[in-house]
Amino acid sequence: MVFVRAIVLAIVAWLAVVPTLSFSQVIGPQLPETIIEGVPDYIAWDRVATRAERSLESGAVSTFALDRLRAELAGWRDQFLDAQSLNASRIATVRAQLDALGAAPVDGATEPLAISTRRTELNGQLDRLRSPVILAQEAHTRSNGLIGEIDAVMRMREAERLTTRGATPADPANWPLAITAIWQGLSAVVVESKAKFATSYKNGTIWHDLFGAAGLMILVSIGLFWRSRAWVMALNRQVTERNLRGADVWKFVVSLGLIALPYIAVLLLTEALATTQILGFRGATILSALPNAAMYVIVGRWLSMQFFSVVEAEKGPLCMSADDRLRGRRILKRLFWALAIGAVMVAVVGVGDTTGLAGTVVLFPIELVASVFLFQFGRLIVHHCKDGDDPEVYRNRIISVLGQAVTIVAVLSPLLAIAGYSSGAQALLYPTVNTLAVLAVVLLLQRLVLDLYVMLTGAVDTAAEALIPVLIGFALLLLSVPLLALIWGAREADLLEVWTRFREGFTIGETRISPTDFLTFVVIFGAGYAMTRFVQGTLRSTVLAKTKLDIGGQNAVVSGLGYLGIFLSAVIAITTAGIDLSSLAIVAGALSVGIGFGLQTIVSNFVSGIILLIERPISEGDWIEVNGQMGIVRDISVRATRIETFDRQDVIVPNADLVSGQVTNWTRGSLAGRITVRVGVAYGTDTKRVEAILREIAEAHPMVIICPATNVLFVGFGADSLDFEIRAVLRDVYFSVVTKSEIHHSIAERFAAEGIEIPFAQRDIWLRNPEALHPRSDQDPET
Repeated sequence: MVFVRAIVLAIVAWLAVVPTLSFSQVIGPQLPETIIEGVPDYIAWDRVATRAERSLESGAVSTFALDRLRAELAGWRDQFLDAQSLNASRIATVRAQLDALGAAPVDGATEPLAISTRRTELNGQLDRLRSPVILAQEAHTRSNGLIGEIDAVMRMREAERLTTRGATPADPANWPLAITAIWQGLSAVVVESKAKFATSYKNGTIWHDLFGAAGLMILVSIGLFWRSRAWVMALNRQVTERNLRGADVWKFVVSLGLIALPYIAVLLLTEALATTQILGFRGATILSALPNAAMYVIVGRWLSMQFFSVVEAEKGPLCMSADDRLRGRRILKRLFWALAIGAVMVAVVGVGDTTGLAGTVVLFPIELVASVFLFQFGRLIVHHCKDGDDPEVYRNRIISVLGQAVTIVAVLSPLLAIAGYSSGAQALLYPTVNTLAVLAVVLLLQRLVLDLYVMLTGAVDTAAEALIPVLIGFALLLLSVPLLALIWGAREADLLEVWTRFREGFTIGETRISPTDFLTFVVIFGAGYAMTRFVQGTLRSTVLAKTKLDIGGQNAVVSGLGYLGIFLSAVIAITTAGIDLSSLAIVAGALSVGIGFGLQTIVSNFVSGIILLIERPISEGDWIEVNGQMGIVRDISVRATRIETFDRQDVIVPNADLVSGQVTNWTRGSLAGRITVRVGVAYGTDTKRVEAILREIAEAHPMVIICPATNVLFVGFGADSLDFEIRAVLRDVYFSVVTKSEIHHSIAERFAAEGIEIPFAQRDIWLRNPEALHPRSDQDPET
């Protein structure tokens, strides 16, 4: 005992010393090597974090430096996020061991020394295992905060840039500065090009380049410029003439050649000029802007052809007349040409401008022209569909609203530029045009998906109502959201931040749920659900079909197994995903109160459904009568039962009514059932003869069973007839109505043959004062 006490005292003393040790002292000698792996370098991290904090405090760090610092912090944050899962399996095992020991004694209670010693050892081991995780959580919080501060500073600087008022480009005093910048830029390009050409001519390399690879690329580029459109149009005509399946899909694919071939030609020409090296640094700078400028023209022409087709049969996604389509083609081409010229002029002015004001002045007339074309285009698509009975009214409404927004931007952008807010005007004009281009491409891709669906399924008439093309089109719209965010000024770091937040997940209690956990839950639950359906189908078709259970019992077993399988699948999926259900105890307690008050009817129906499946007072296929409704039970769910009446109407009956109310089950246990046929004969008829005839008629019907025997009863003397009843048992009560009708026909035929009269009601009317029916005349002597 003395030895054991010494060990316990040593452990307690060590635990008291551990908090004063450094992180390296705890990790190094106490943890095995497998636990050290994955631990970040906190010394290096502290230096980076301190540098970031000082940079933020100074406020003088450039935006470029802050962006690089943010990227470095994001890398550290990813390390800390991964480090939070260190020793997860081992920590779970130690906690399970502590749970197995039970709760620690309280209020001075004692426990066996062996258990106390083991609990102390496990708690110490748990503290050592959790120390890297806690440090990673703290560092992750610090990095998150620093990244948030940097993002706030950069957003504030961008807002200041857009809202800062500068010189107005409409001031004529600034125009000479712009002209000088253009002249200086072009002059510098010409001077450098002359010098380069002279050197190449003197060395003879110019001829080698022109007759070599550069010359070949120039020839190919010219050929593509000259023949690309004709090639695409010819291929398009072949697709139309051959009437291929999915012709619209192939036409769209062929039309992409109007983008690819001219752009390849521009790239070849640019590369050829760069290969000849006759342009200097400034010329190369302007040359590098040509592909982007050319892309504006190429894409603008392609979009104009897709949306405003020349062919009358191919009106495109918008509902427009031929004249409106012609206007649309012209407006789009001019708009994108203006943007292309602006891209080139930015490069030209950038070569000679050192203040930035010249670029603003040069771009102002180009942006003004672009705003005019944008205004015209907005007005055009506002009235894009004049036919009021277009089936896609909602989409047309959205396009009209988009056209109104474009019109407002086209008016507002030049006004901002004139007021001196040139940066804000440019941040409004160019993203609007790019947004229109992206949405146009998404709309074309949605139409392509619909055409692909028609090509693959052949469902031409039902394709417009199909769900799959709608879901894919919605997914395409969601995928365009990040691109639209980048267009409107969002940085790539902002999008990565959103993804990081999503990857971190959210916390419920002490449990963190990440997308990986959610994916694990979905996969496991889906597998369990599929397995449950497979077992249900196997039982229904192979096992239960060979048992003596009736159809209702088989359905009850299959349904109960389905509920049990779904419940077990959910529990296993939640446990495997690492979701601690105990953390939801408070929520479950609150829900129980709500269930007790607001959901008691639903719970009552749910419990009643379970009772129906277990006790089986009614089963699927039974003929029942409840609450004045009579019909066949078609489905028993956990909340309600569906009954199909003989009028082919579905009646939904809550399960609580079936359990607590009075229910008549006509086919419970057997299909046999009794019918009653009533008939009356005239007074004076031989009653024994009538009874024999009725018995013969009933027993002769093939649906009436012999045992129990048919009864014919003389039930009494009616007001107009002698009343009889036939009480017969049928082998299938579902045919009761038909059997009654056939027995009625047989009775009518037999009574007619036997001369037996079926009376109808007769009444004698006696008048107390019949003289009141005769009107008196004026000459009556008694008057």
